[in-house]
This record gives sequence, C-alpha cells and structure tokens, in this order.
Amino acid sequence: MPRELFVSGGVAEDSRSDQDDLATLSAGLDRLQSDEVQRTPLWRGLLAKVLPPIVLLVVLLAVWQLYVTIASPRPDKAPSPAAVVGAFGEAWESGRLQEAVATSLERGIIGFLIAIVVGTALGMLLAESTLLRRAAGPLISGLTVLPSVAWVPAAIIWFALSDATAYFVILMGAIPSIVNGLLSGVDQVPPQLRRVGTVLGASRWQLATSVVLPAALPGYFAGLKQGWAFSWRSLMAAEIITSGGSIGFGLGTMLNQSRELADLAGVLATILLILAIGIVIELVLFGPLERRMLRNRGLLLGGAK
Repeated sequence: MPRELFVSGGVAEDSRSDQDDLATLSAGLDRLQSDEVQRTPLWRGLLAKVLPPIVLLVVLLAVWQLYVTIASPRPDKAPSPAAVVGAFGEAWESGRLQEAVATSLERGIIGFLIAIVVGTALGMLLAESTLLRRAAGPLISGLTVLPSVAWVPAAIIWFALSDATAYFVILMGAIPSIVNGLLSGVDQVPPQLRRVGTVLGASRWQLATSVVLPAALPGYFAGLKQGWAFSWRSLMAAEIITSGGSIGFGLGTMLNQSRELADLAGVLATILLILAIGIVIELVLFGPLERRMLRNRGLLLGGAK
C-alpha cells in the first residue's frame, strides 16, 4: 500500500475513533466508579411512594373533621371537608372546574416550554461568554428573587387583559431560574471534560452541546424544576389579579371569584386543586425523569427510588 494511502486511511480511522470517543465521553465518565444497583420490584416501589402521602392525607382530613365536629366553628370561617368536596362538585357540574383547569394547564405548559427554549439558549450563551456572564449574571440573579407578581401591573399596561399578559409573567418567572440552574450545572462540570473534548477535536458548538450540556444536566434539571414551580406560581398570581377582557377563565380567576363571594369552601377547594396539580406534575413528570437521569449516571443508590 502506498505510504500516502496508509497515512490517509490512518487519519480517517483516527478521526472516526475520536468522533466515537467524543460521543460516548459524557456517558462513560458519568458511570465511572458507580455501584451496580439492585432493582426493587415495581409494586414495592410504587407502594413505598404512594402509601405515605395517602396515610398523611387521611390523618389531616381526620384532624380537620375532628376540629369541625368538636369546635363547631362558623361554616363561613372553617368549612368542613364535606363542604369543600361539595364546592368541587358544584364547580364540576357547572363546567367551571374543567374550563379553569384546561385554561391554566394550557397556559402553564405552553409558557413553560417557551421559557425552556429561551432560558436554555440564554444560559448556554452566558456560559460560553465570560464577558456576557459578568454583565448579565447579576441581573439574572436579581430577576430570580424578584416576585413575579410585580410584573403583573406592567404586563397589563403593555398587553391589556389578554393571554399575552399571563405568558409574559410566566416567562419572567421561569427564565431566570432556568438560566441560573444551567449556569450552576456548567460551573460544576470538571475542566478535564472540556480539555478531553478539545483534544478529541470537538468544535466549540460540539463542546457546548455534546460535552458541557450533558455534563451539566443535574444542575440544569434542578433549574427546570424550579422554573416550572415559578411558572405555575406566576400564572396563578396573574390570573388572580387580572380578570375580564380576553384573558379567559383559569384557576386563579376561579379562586378570586370565590373570594369575592366570601365562599371559603370554594376558595379552599380551588387552593387544594392548584396544589394537587403541582404535586401530580412533580410525581408524574419531574420525579421519574430525575430518577432516570440519576440512575443512568450511577448516582441513584439503594434501589429504585
């Protein structure tokens, strides 16, 4: 074989080998020095997760009912659990409950997805540019601690009573948390990963998306969870304050209407529903995704949790 062809073939093979090494670098390093986990049966894991909250809920309801039975408070100050369940039933029969849940979930999910796109792009940009991060970092941190309800008056002036008001408040509540979570994850990436990626021939884009971002996933995911919490809280604040126009009927609007009617049973029913939706999304979406991420990295010990 001519020497030129041998050298060319060797370079091509080395290039392909480098590409393969770069593609598996993050996953391989994540699983180094990780113990093999003995999986628990699915039914036992579900029972361990579901049973304690149910028992606690039953105990709280029993204490609530016991207080109402013994103290006999005014129904408009301390309604019984049956009265709250009755408020649920009335809202369901009138169709207000379904409309409010559908409206709020639609706004919350769409706004959060937009926040993920914007927050991830902005976070990666700040992570890769030291100058931009020094300039914008303090502002992002300040926006994280700013109560999102503070944006509602300005949003009403800018967008009037429309869905754009709710989406704007959601974005201002979620994006800073997502950006800070991503930056925190990037700061915890070992410098060796960047150096190895550079040695393997990764471009700046490949280094950011194939090495840094996967390695920063735990911090980034924590930012996403916080971002969703801020999204949901921001949406409720916007819906409670705004009403009328084309903004529609959400859970916050239903909560405010019950308050205006001095219907404490309706207020408590709506609060419990808002809380339940947040818990369900955590248990069904974020919890399993987080456990899967940690398990794939060899960080979830002690069985399937």
